[in-house]
Parts: sequence; structure tokens; C-alpha cells
Amino acid sequence: MKKILITGKNSYVGKNLERWLGNYPDGYSIDLISLRNDSWKETDFSVYDVVFHVAGIAHVSSDPKMEELYYKVNRDLTIETAKKAKAEGVRQFIFMSSIIVYGDSSSEERVIDKNTTPTPSNFYGNSKLQAEEGIKSLDSKDFKIAVIRPPMIYGKDSKGNYPKLAKIAQSLPVFPDVDNKRSMLHIDNLSEFIRVIVDHEDSGLFFPQNSEYVRTSEMVKIIAEIHGKRIKLTKIFNPILNLIGFKIGVINKAFGNLVYEKNMSIYKENYQIRDFRSSLELSELESGQE
Repeated sequence: MKKILITGKNSYVGKNLERWLGNYPDGYSIDLISLRNDSWKETDFSVYDVVFHVAGIAHVSSDPKMEELYYKVNRDLTIETAKKAKAEGVRQFIFMSSIIVYGDSSSEERVIDKNTTPTPSNFYGNSKLQAEEGIKSLDSKDFKIAVIRPPMIYGKDSKGNYPKLAKIAQSLPVFPDVDNKRSMLHIDNLSEFIRVIVDHEDSGLFFPQNSEYVRTSEMVKIIAEIHGKRIKLTKIFNPILNLIGFKIGVINKAFGNLVYEKNMSIYKENYQIRDFRSSLELSELESGQE
């Protein structure tokens, strides 16, 4: 049985991973810990095989007063946690970074491949990238470091842009018909990916995503259908969006282009267990089959 410590006791990803691994009661033992005060430093990491480090500030802020906190939490705390894990004999350290290390989405098609150099456009992305660089040297045959750069994560009760779009899908009669492409990752696909890299005791840089790219307009239409609503897609707003929309952050987040080249996301074991439509159904309906 693998013993896993999840940092980030109240994190969306951490709680869902605990739920997911609960489907394998003989395979994994899970503890969650908060890093909000220094009491975590007294925790004995030596009893764990894996530390999954998801604790951090997840939202993007442009407030310069927040910059120091981002580096303190997303970079410094990550490095400190990894050093403690290695010193106390943990075998694998998994760090949740983000696609945001590559910068913002674009009005033009933007495909990230393995040769794309990270170019963070804000201190959230830069703090994640500096955390990656800060723990890289700790990797060894006895201490495997796996860094995950997921695209937008969504699922039932998720936060961020997805629930905002889901709410729009249930309330508006029309929605812009824009041909964009986004990489996204359903929470069950992410949880399964983490499970299999734990099983394989892998190290390296990973780019999990859904098997399908997402077009925002189509996603909104499907969500509306799931709730028995009808929404008409129209290109009438596109000239306005093209003229000013992508200069506005919220519009760019909704309709921008940002995808991983699909071969980057192939793993030795399949983790893409939810196709896009079924993932939306699981996200939107009150109950779904595991």
C-alpha cells in the first residue's frame, strides 16, 4: 500500500484526489495536511511514500501588493516542503505547477510543444516556474520529482472560469460562436493521472490534458443541453470581440487559444477516462456514476 501525504487540506485537487483514491482502499492510504501555519513542520514525513504538493495560491492576481506572498507561498514553501520530504526519506514528490508558466492565451492559435520555452506573464506563473527550478536539483534515484503542468482544471464544484461559463450557459439565450481551442483537464482525468504516476514511481515533467481540445462556444452549448436549455450560437458579436475583446483579460480567458500538442500528453498508461461530454455531465448533474 502506498502512503500519500497531500499538502493543501482544503484544495479542490487534493480533496478530489482523496475521493478518487478511495476507490482503491487496498492500494493507497491518504492523509491531508494544511501548511497555513508552521505546525506542519512537526509532521513526520518519513512514514509516507509520496508527498503530493498542491498547497499554494491558485488564482491569478495583478495586485502588486500580492507579489511577495505569491513567491513566499508558491515558490519558497514548495522548496521547503520538498527539502523536508527528501531529508525524511520520502520516495516521490509530486508538484502541481500550471500551464500558466507559458503565459497567457492568445487570439491566434497557440500550440505548446516540448520545445516551447516558458514565458510567464504574471507573478503567479513566475512563482510556479521558480518553484519548479528550485526543486529540480533535489531529484535523485531515491527521491523522484514529478512536476505537473495542467491546463484549466474543471469538474463538479470547481472554481475559476468554468462555473462562470456554466452559469452563463443556463441563463443566456445566445452566446458568441468563436473558433478557439483550449486544452482542459477534468478532475477525474487528473486524479487518475496522479494515481498512475504514483504507481509507476515516475519523475519528470508532465502535461496531462483531456483527449479532446475544447471550443468554448461548443462547451457552453453542451452545458445548456445538459440542463435542458437551448442556447443559440451566433457570430454577430465576433467583430467586436476581435476588435477589443482580447485586450480584456476575462474575454481572453474565455475565448483565447492555448493548447498542448497532443503527443506531449500521452502516458504509458491511459488516464483519459472521461471524454468531454461525459465529463461535463459529471460536472453539472447532481449525481453521476463513478
